[in-house]
Amino acid sequence: MSYVVECIDVHKSYQQMGKVIVRALRGVNMKVAKGEVVAIVGPSGSGKTTLLNCIGTVDKPDRGEIIIDGIDITKLPEKKLVEIRRKKIGFVFQTFNLIPVLTVFENVEVPLIIAGVPREKRRERVMELLKLVGLEGRIDHRPSELSGGEQQRVAIARALANSPSLILADEPTGELDTKNTEIIVNLLRDCASKEGASVIIATHDIENVAKRCDRILHLRDGVIVKEEVVSK
Repeated sequence: MSYVVECIDVHKSYQQMGKVIVRALRGVNMKVAKGEVVAIVGPSGSGKTTLLNCIGTVDKPDRGEIIIDGIDITKLPEKKLVEIRRKKIGFVFQTFNLIPVLTVFENVEVPLIIAGVPREKRRERVMELLKLVGLEGRIDHRPSELSGGEQQRVAIARALANSPSLILADEPTGELDTKNTEIIVNLLRDCASKEGASVIIATHDIENVAKRCDRILHLRDGVIVKEEVVSK
């Protein structure tokens, strides 16, 4: 089986309030297959966001290996990590993180501009993605003119812009009602299928989010204590 992500004995500690050492990750082992949608669940402080940050190259683990598409990212210099983030990883956040002064079209276009994609190819890709998330009729609207669910759909389109192999979603439905939560989770699943990406979702919502994924990994005190395969 082809794995997009492999974590091998990943540890991460950090200082809190200048003195207290928090052991956020205490030996995480996990694998995510190509096209798989995996939920990471656990109480606040269990290490979910720290794990996503380490996989997303935002934080560096103290020890262990994190392999993305066959590359051990823990051994790469910052310049190479920037390239990995740009080409292989898309991020979806709880608070959407859209640029308020830009239109829907322009928000999705930003990663393509950074990647140096020519204008005509950018337009084609942005329209393809906005159609995928059902917002092709809202291209000239700004984030303030959209509902929370619509803003998150724009964020998903933006995350997919450079055709990453991995989407990391940190509490992507935390600010949404139940109906929009269902729409966003189904959309992430559809996008994973159509774009060939794997998705890792950190969530508190077991019923409405985690149980719609392929697998659920239970994280507690920095360790995966249980794994469930979700029956469809």
